[in-house]
Amino acid sequence: MRASRGHEANRWIGLAPSLLWLGVVLLLPLGFIIAVSFAERGLHGGVQWRFGLENYRRALDPLYFPVYARSFLMAAVTTALCLLIGYPVAYAIALRVNPRWKQALLVLSILPFWTSFLLRTYAWMFLLRAEGFVNTMLLTLGVIERPISWLLYSDFAVVVGQVYGELPFAILPLYVALERVDVRVIEAAMDLGANRRQVFWRVVVPLTRPGIITALVLVFIPSLGAFITPDLLGGAKSAMLGTVIQNQFVQRNPPMGSALSVLLILAVLALLVMAWRAAGVKARQ
Repeated sequence: MRASRGHEANRWIGLAPSLLWLGVVLLLPLGFIIAVSFAERGLHGGVQWRFGLENYRRALDPLYFPVYARSFLMAAVTTALCLLIGYPVAYAIALRVNPRWKQALLVLSILPFWTSFLLRTYAWMFLLRAEGFVNTMLLTLGVIERPISWLLYSDFAVVVGQVYGELPFAILPLYVALERVDVRVIEAAMDLGANRRQVFWRVVVPLTRPGIITALVLVFIPSLGAFITPDLLGGAKSAMLGTVIQNQFVQRNPPMGSALSVLLILAVLALLVMAWRAAGVKARQ
């Protein structure tokens, strides 16, 4: 009994630094944001510690509904495109490419992470603007007669930037899931008369469902709260929830920005619970 208690105490002592770090870096700031979300904005900005639900009432005003709808829609489109592009790439790397090239291709897939996301977004601005590379190339080839105006400061530009930024988060979990697929299972299915399409949909996809769910979560959640890409590539017409939250803090209204942040956190937690349950149900099946 004493040995068991001593082992339990040693385990908690070993976890103490991690728990302390988690509390200081995550729980303490989160608690402060929640407290500020119930406060009031001061006369000249800042926080007045008079608590109420006014910020949440304003956050649920129909005025913000188009922003919420656009945020979920853009995140869904980004996630779908990342999955459609990332799955074939991960499939090719895991099951089709010569093993000696796998590491090099994986490094290439995460190569954008070596550069600041802000700089990469500015690069897309130079590519998509009226005098940018895309319009210049199309004009040179005679495809268009004048620059395309909607390439930049539009929902299209936001989706392009989001897909570019989040695509590695789809490729990596999909690659891990596909790497674990036993090739002998695929060969057995083909020996039993299944064609390539049937093998893919009835064997490969079900076996990689955990990786698909992980990719969906890793792409959708950051896309939902993104603010750099919508702000720089989308402009005022493509404002998303992350942009609105940023603007509230810039305008010295931390209580309203905190309330919107808390609602975003609750939405993310709900999505995580749904993904966890979906993964659990599929695992039992």
